[in-house]
Amino acid sequence: MLITKTYHDVPSQLNSNGRPIRIFVIAPSLPNYPNAKFPGIEIYQVTGPVERFAGQIASNGYVVACPSCYHEFEGPDALPYDVEGTDRGNKYKIEKEIAGYNEDAKLSIDLLCSLKNCNGRIASTGMCLGGHLAAFDPRVLASVCFFATDIHSATLGKGKSDDTLIRVRNGDLNGKGELVMIFGKQDTHVPREGRDLIRKVLEDMNVTTSFIEVQAQHAFVRDEQSKGRWDAALTRSIFTFMMEVFERTVGRDLGERVDTGGEIEHVC
Repeated sequence: MLITKTYHDVPSQLNSNGRPIRIFVIAPSLPNYPNAKFPGIEIYQVTGPVERFAGQIASNGYVVACPSCYHEFEGPDALPYDVEGTDRGNKYKIEKEIAGYNEDAKLSIDLLCSLKNCNGRIASTGMCLGGHLAAFDPRVLASVCFFATDIHSATLGKGKSDDTLIRVRNGDLNGKGELVMIFGKQDTHVPREGRDLIRKVLEDMNVTTSFIEVQAQHAFVRDEQSKGRWDAALTRSIFTFMMEVFERTVGRDLGERVDTGGEIEHVC
């Protein structure tokens, strides 16, 4: 499908400088079907690689919302992946309030649900920062997270006060959507001990999770300034896996999930 890109400036209740959050929307373009409705996908932050990734999702029949996550500090333009841009991003991510991250995800999902071309069936994804941020929203039926960072170390947000694993232990993901966590085994940002901790907490809480580890480094899906880490073939494979999850969970309306309580039969 062809796609279009627009944006909406949405007021933020938590941004003290009064600057709205700009949410970019990438959606299928079907001029002969003005009443077409599609599932919605929230993907945190818009950069060149994320926009291209979002475009691929949209072309498969999804309305994709990409919020600009550092609106508290500067305008909506994506930070470059050069040294200065990386330093600014690393500075902002520990100056932004955790409540601000949560509000960004909520406003993006609110916007998707309000759009004429969205059917209200929502999933989320994200690279490094994001993806998991929207997973706690009960409207999100699936979240596919690529190399989610700062969870194991609880170092995201102002004061490095990330509460993701605390919320999981409190049961905040129980009864919510399906979760997929994807990591590279050579990821120095989320080492084995960190991945093991995340997996253990999710499994101990019986969260519906697929935990995937591949032979890759951090940022292996990023096709720009990846510092030699981009793996195009692996990205294509993992993208296909992600789309299966989206098609199964939000691409079709299967009705409310009913737990029949039956045990899986042990057969050969």
